[in-house]
Amino acid sequence: MTQPTAQILDGKATAAAIKAELTERVAALKARGVIPGIATVLVGADPASQLYVSMKHKQSVEIGMNSIQRELPADATQAEVEALIDELNADPGCHGYIVQLPLPKHIDTDAILERIDPAKDADGLHPTNLGRLVLNVNGPIDTPLPCTPRGVIELLLRNGYDLKGKHVVVVGRGVTIGRSIGLLLTRREINATVTLTHTGTTNMSELLRQADVIVGAAGVKHIVKASDVKPGAALLDVGVTRETDPATGKGKVHGDIDPAAAKVAGWISPNPGGVGPMTVALLMTNVVEAAERQLAAQH
Repeated sequence: MTQPTAQILDGKATAAAIKAELTERVAALKARGVIPGIATVLVGADPASQLYVSMKHKQSVEIGMNSIQRELPADATQAEVEALIDELNADPGCHGYIVQLPLPKHIDTDAILERIDPAKDADGLHPTNLGRLVLNVNGPIDTPLPCTPRGVIELLLRNGYDLKGKHVVVVGRGVTIGRSIGLLLTRREINATVTLTHTGTTNMSELLRQADVIVGAAGVKHIVKASDVKPGAALLDVGVTRETDPATGKGKVHGDIDPAAAKVAGWISPNPGGVGPMTVALLMTNVVEAAERQLAAQH
């Protein structure tokens, strides 16, 4: 008897489908005189951050958006970074932007993020937008949504996975995913039940074994073991742990979900190649939606 293997939730293919749709929406906006503008703010020269920013620009240009790159040196002052934020807030050609994290240690990150115009919040993590998401269980949402949680949900829905009534166990309490994904999943249109666990949870294995869907977002290498997974569960690995391979000296990335769990699961998103490409696609979606909202408000 052959060992059953999980169906792959291919983030690259799903993100490509979203980008094809966005290309059409951008063309429709251009026909009405609007070019959606996406900006990035990079402070300092962290190589990983530079790579992320260049990837976002390349993809946004591919779908026809206007790509605005703003950079400041690592020793930029708080006032200089804030002045750049104010400039983008006032720029009518910029419909949405992100501040690439981490910022240098001397910068007050919360103050910078809160200064972003909520309507231009491409990450969907501005306190005002998270607050609106908390308040809105039933109605249509017309504010930017957190990209990575939205990416997780879209990856499941677009691969034919129905989340209604499913029990989703989230591992990790970070703002980017853990704290915000439950707000989206428990909205009436998705209608899932969510349990949030973290490194302080004492009965994590017991809770994981009840899960129809596990979202690993703690950044703890292989915190979810094969023995924690209910047969047929959907596994979405968003965790990142970087280690240096002692044999080769090269860096290696590990996810939160032990690769052996793929033998038990019904669905699995690879890491990398699962949720990562989805995050970028939904980031661009937030900016295109912002441009569409701005145009609708003018007419």
